[in-house]
Amino acid sequence: MENVVLIIHLILALSLIGVVLVQRSEGGGLGMGSSDGGAVSGRSAATMLSRTTWVLAGAFIITSLALTIIAAEKSAGSSVLDRIGNLTAPAAEAPAETTDPADTPDDSSLLPPSAGTSDPSSLTPSAD
Repeated sequence: MENVVLIIHLILALSLIGVVLVQRSEGGGLGMGSSDGGAVSGRSAATMLSRTTWVLAGAFIITSLALTIIAAEKSAGSSVLDRIGNLTAPAAEAPAETTDPADTPDDSSLLPPSAGTSDPSSLTPSAD
């Protein structure tokens, strides 16, 4: 069902692009062209192309909503984070390598100096 709606959606998108490109350019922004029925006038003349554009745009919006509803129903019980968690779970279960304690860095070197340090030169940063 999703594939059928998607194909209809793509056909509507391409035909909407085609219909918009075929329409005559009015020239100027905000209907300031030389035509009788511009955006500034009360009511513009509805041509066959403008009606077709409105129909295709409405159908495009409807298929967009339908695709959104279908996608929401497919993923109703799962989250993206749940899927990522399932992929990384087997890697976490791998046995850890045994390392030599002499190779591990001293954790105290990573900590800031304690407040009771009596040597003030150790608290002052220096550029080497």
